[in-house]
Amino acid sequence: MLTALEQVTKEAMDLPPRQRLALAEFLLESTDAAADPEAETAWDAEIRDRIRAIDEGRVTRVAYEDVMRAAESRLVP
Repeated sequence: MLTALEQVTKEAMDLPPRQRLALAEFLLESTDAAADPEAETAWDAEIRDRIRAIDEGRVTRVAYEDVMRAAESRLVP
């Protein structure tokens, strides 16, 4: 007999990918009540600074595929 968590997990995995993503986002947002407001403010500022740096051409952008390939090469022997 499955536990409630196992049953919910099994049913969630049967959902189409977009519905699973929506469920995951909902669950993550439901835990935000315990989020640190100071951390949220700091991250908002960091995000704005990074966007500004991109817009002003102060950083070199790297394609997602290149980042993933580099990360994978470091993690997989």
